Amino acid sequence: MEGKTKVIVVDDQNIARGFFEMHIKTSIRYELVRSLPSADMAVSYIDQNPVDLVIMDVMMRYGMDGLSAAEKIKKNHPGTKIILVTSMAEASWEKRAKEAGIDSFWYKEYSEEPLIEIMDRTMQGESIYPGRAPSLRFGKVSRDELTERELDVLRELTSGATNEEIAHKLFISVNTVKRHIQNLMDKSGFKNRLSLAINATSLGLVVSEDGIQAKDSDFDV
Repeated sequence: MEGKTKVIVVDDQNIARGFFEMHIKTSIRYELVRSLPSADMAVSYIDQNPVDLVIMDVMMRYGMDGLSAAEKIKKNHPGTKIILVTSMAEASWEKRAKEAGIDSFWYKEYSEEPLIEIMDRTMQGESIYPGRAPSLRFGKVSRDELTERELDVLRELTSGATNEEIAHKLFISVNTVKRHIQNLMDKSGFKNRLSLAINATSLGLVVSEDGIQAKDSDFDV
């Protein structure tokens, strides 16, 4: 196994971990040293063991989310390469990952490049980012037809926030929040804020800060 790139995979879903494990085990260039179900375990493992490459999902059901863990690993072990992966279409995660110096970002469901190619290029020193989130259909429109501010409001809606809470979070007026929600309904065809939030959540179109860790949410209608 000498000379192989030491890899750990981190995902709270057994099927997803199995997918990553298969790619690594069938490659002559990589060695799977750990397959872990939580980001906290990854941080602890890397603090005690040499790792060349981390492949980690963003969303976690328990403990630290993948983005926060990746930021911590990069700070403490800057030489460790990290590929963040997600099945969601949340664009803000790409921006945050770039700012934290995370090496690469890969959309599980939407990327045209195979994972093994992303791994090879990342280990060769490239930083691979799609540059734009997947353009999903949201009712009658595509993601590209929504403004960044509309997406910001929609993101907060998925957390169950009230108009007042959204206004405070985004530094805008309550009337501006109401206008954006109405625009979202007019564009998408969804009839109320609950429908907007449920459909955005089911698509993974946007994910609130709290939503990086999956949990049930209540929505004000």
